[in-house]
Amino acid sequence: MLDSKSQNVTPDTSHITPTLSPSAQRVQDALSARGVALQVVEMPSSTRTSAEAAAAVGCDVTQIAKSLVFKGRESDRPLLVIASGSNRVDEKKLAAIFGEKIEKPDADYVRARTGFVIGGVPPVGHSEELTTLIDEDLLQHEEIWGAAGTPNALFRLTPAALIEITRGEVVDVKKV
Repeated sequence: MLDSKSQNVTPDTSHITPTLSPSAQRVQDALSARGVALQVVEMPSSTRTSAEAAAAVGCDVTQIAKSLVFKGRESDRPLLVIASGSNRVDEKKLAAIFGEKIEKPDADYVRARTGFVIGGVPPVGHSEELTTLIDEDLLQHEEIWGAAGTPNALFRLTPAALIEITRGEVVDVKKV
């Protein structure tokens, strides 16, 4: 087991099947289309929460790039926030950056706007373009893990790659 300060984690992937589920394959295809060599893996256990994902790959929860979807209260526009797994997001900060009050949508809205279920929303491969904000705390790590389309699929990447593939804006989203 690696200590919580470990930055370079190599999970045991010997139990993972080489064939991806359709949702995870969509994420793999989106990554490939962006020209990055990142590999989606499906784990035998749940990675729905940040704690479960960190346990599954043996990293610190701060290295999990959790995808949270919000919506504009007036415009109904989706907002994707990719936050460090240990952080709660400050909705007032998000609203100021987004330009309108925001709210948490229901599961049907998330699936309709992203094409993925809550607990598996990836940073890429969505049904439509999403305004994306990236938690600046993720930049302190050499590597991070993002959801990959299902509640048990992940992929490893660097913070620089996350910024590149999402074209997201790095901001302070943490609630203090």
